[in-house]
Amino acid sequence: MGRKRMEEQWWRGELAADIHRTLRMKELNLPLYKAHSPQIGMRRYFIDLLTILSSRCNLCPTARHLAVYLLDLFMDRYDITVKQLYVTSFACLLLASKFEEKEDKVPKLEHLNNLAYMCNVNVVLSKKDLLRMEMLLLENFNWNLCIPTAAHYIDYYLYASVGENDLHNGWPITSLTKVKAFMEKYAYYFLDFSVQDHSFLHFRPSLIAAASVCASRICMQISPAWTAQLELLTCYSWEHLAQCIEMMLIYYENDIKEASNIKKEVTMQHQQQEVMENLRHEATTQVLLQQSSYHPLVQRSASLFQFQSPVQDLCSAYRDSLQAHRPSTLLAGSADSSLHSYVALQASLQPSAQTLHVQMPVAMQVALGTEPSHCISVAYGSSYFSSCCSHPAGCFDG
Repeated sequence: MGRKRMEEQWWRGELAADIHRTLRMKELNLPLYKAHSPQIGMRRYFIDLLTILSSRCNLCPTARHLAVYLLDLFMDRYDITVKQLYVTSFACLLLASKFEEKEDKVPKLEHLNNLAYMCNVNVVLSKKDLLRMEMLLLENFNWNLCIPTAAHYIDYYLYASVGENDLHNGWPITSLTKVKAFMEKYAYYFLDFSVQDHSFLHFRPSLIAAASVCASRICMQISPAWTAQLELLTCYSWEHLAQCIEMMLIYYENDIKEASNIKKEVTMQHQQQEVMENLRHEATTQVLLQQSSYHPLVQRSASLFQFQSPVQDLCSAYRDSLQAHRPSTLLAGSADSSLHSYVALQASLQPSAQTLHVQMPVAMQVALGTEPSHCISVAYGSSYFSSCCSHPAGCFDG
């Protein structure tokens, strides 16, 4: 069930009623809690610290609740410095574990110091300081640690928490085992609530345990909320439990609201992250797919004209040179040969320049050869270098 149980389950034995009666008599002699501690504002912190330490040490619930109760009573009587409060908390945990657990379950000093370091507690415990504090605590409680807490009663009440005649949402219960398992979780949930607020110390421990069972039945929608069998077992009627149950249910509703708010905040954060990722993806896509400012068709004409002009000038100069140096005694064949050479040169040069306006593949080759090649941005993985720069790759690189 996720918690340590006592090996001897007295609530199932023949002496259960007698043990319960003895515990009820002892709680009548418990000292009155006045809530006069000057460090009462730090109580919640030290209660959480004891809860964490007892959980790490695998202590039973009765040891944890006894340690909390010893700390509450001691703080209520004395003005203790913050540093001494740490030593007092560890000493209360040790005494409670020695009283409720077997010897092999009692935490060792080295283990406690390691846990204190993990909990960011800037206190190194020594054996001498712990022994001195343990002696002071035992003297303060007259060497009597047989102090009943709500955890001492809860299992006895849970044993009869659900009956065969109970209804769940108006229907008969089909599986008592499953319902009792959920009932136990709810009851310990409310029991842990009771140690977080010192206001519950004004109630008797047995009443807190009974109210935890009744509040669990209400939350699980088990009717009736309080049965005659439970009233006979606990010696508490609905009127006795009403105030304590109301406080527990208020804490329960606040806890649900807080959990719901945390869930909404987490959901909103995830949604904002998704929106930012989508916007970032869209911006990246626009950068990669935006229309290039380079217009090859517009720049190609200027390039071709620049290329065609030198060719025409070369042809004209060659023709003029032939006409200027041609002798009058040239044979007709020589003249024809020279003219043939000129015609051949003009035919070999001019068509290339003239067809550049018509033949698109040739024009594209000339344009790409004379102009700087534009590149496509290539993104490696899902990010860009420096978040804005892309790695260039050649358009037609092999």
